[in-house]
Amino acid sequence: MQLCIFNPEHDLCLAKGRVHYVPPRSAVDFARRAASLMSILYPAAHCTSIYDLPRQDSSPKLGEVPEGQRSVSTSIIPWGWNLVLKQQLLDRGISPALLPSDEAIAAIRRLQHRATLLPLQPDCRAISDPAQLSTFNFQLSTSMVLKAPWSGAGRGLRWISSNPTPHDIAWAEKVIREQGCVIAQPRYTVADDFALLYRIEDNGLRFVGYSLFQTAKGVYRGNILLTDNDIRRRTGITPQLQESIEAWIEENLVGQYEGPLGIDLMRTVEGDIHVGELNLRHTMGHVAHAHLRLHPEAQGTLFSPTF
Repeated sequence: MQLCIFNPEHDLCLAKGRVHYVPPRSAVDFARRAASLMSILYPAAHCTSIYDLPRQDSSPKLGEVPEGQRSVSTSIIPWGWNLVLKQQLLDRGISPALLPSDEAIAAIRRLQHRATLLPLQPDCRAISDPAQLSTFNFQLSTSMVLKAPWSGAGRGLRWISSNPTPHDIAWAEKVIREQGCVIAQPRYTVADDFALLYRIEDNGLRFVGYSLFQTAKGVYRGNILLTDNDIRRRTGITPQLQESIEAWIEENLVGQYEGPLGIDLMRTVEGDIHVGELNLRHTMGHVAHAHLRLHPEAQGTLFSPTF
């Protein structure tokens, strides 16, 4: 049987890039409270949080599944892979043979760097010198958002409505010192946040569907449950844009990553569409899309597992 691990703290762990990291209590509580979300995607699996799996007294031998885990550990499917989760699973007696290599996890972290997506974001810049922030903002003649290269759950974002303040500069200097750069993006007036949902498997890229969701200051609030056709009509995404994104995924991700992924986009009030973020993991969009497929009567409602 498959063992599914809901680890919504994944982005925070990936940002740290270390084997040992203690996530915020709120993330741990949410992981435990909402672990059943994974069962929407994998109804036949045993779904839990890492914090509800008991630790083992000793590590297993390579390729050996401890007796207490044999019924659930033929494969491990997490929300997302990172070094912290891998070590947590080892501490709980899961066989190393069932886990990705450190090199595979390093590749996920490298690809998850926000600069990876810059070829699809002509209005964004990777800035390694804080002095460049004022120049970039002057070129925009508008407000901007600064993003740490690795961040999640609304963390690692800084909203700047005019020229950067000393506090903004200090924040950027800290991120640059720790992560090498910041990503500067114009602050758009967004009409819709939506995503393209995919899986990369042995036979290549597979399109799963669309996701329409709500955010507040970069923090996910919920999905609006609409069919793919309705989302496509509402957002106005063109086949040409989707095909160009898929060509980029084929060139840059296929062969380096396997599993679920999402590409977030924004439609502005002017009707322009901008590429927002790449998520190399499951997303709430995947869950909401599967939930609507199972419960078509939920069409038009808000799917909000965070509250």
